[in-house]
Amino acid sequence: MSRILVIMLMLSTYALASNAEHTGTDIVQRTVNFLLFAGLVWYLVAEPVKSFFAGRSQAIADELQKVQDRLNESISLKKEALSKISDAEKFVEELKVVAKKENKILNDGIMTQCNAELETLGKQQVSLMEFEQRKMIRLVVEETLNDVLNQSSEKFDKEAMANVILKKVA
Repeated sequence: MSRILVIMLMLSTYALASNAEHTGTDIVQRTVNFLLFAGLVWYLVAEPVKSFFAGRSQAIADELQKVQDRLNESISLKKEALSKISDAEKFVEELKVVAKKENKILNDGIMTQCNAELETLGKQQVSLMEFEQRKMIRLVVEETLNDVLNQSSEKFDKEAMANVILKKVA
């Protein structure tokens, strides 16, 4: 069908475009030739142009949809990140509270242990002081006895012995 139409258009163009001598204007023939030419161009170019613009429109729509999808994905990722941030902030607050409680428990334990060690050190000091006092008393008694025994050649009476002991103690 299209071949027949093209052949008719070509023949009519040849028939109407003859160089016959007319004395009037040839506006009608030129208009018909222009309309035939425009129709032929329209027939040959219309489908590729329509498909080009339809394809271009579809490509633009697809790109727009991809951008919209990326935007929606970015929005959802942002919401997810914000929720994770708020969860992390809650976790930090809970961690602070737990750390303070553990700090107090550890501090109390250390203070109790220190107090117990101080009491033990105090008891050890008292025991050491008593031991040193007994040691000193033993040394004084030994020295006194040694002095008494060294002077055994002389006669000692109770008063003399008391004087020796008083001298050593004083």
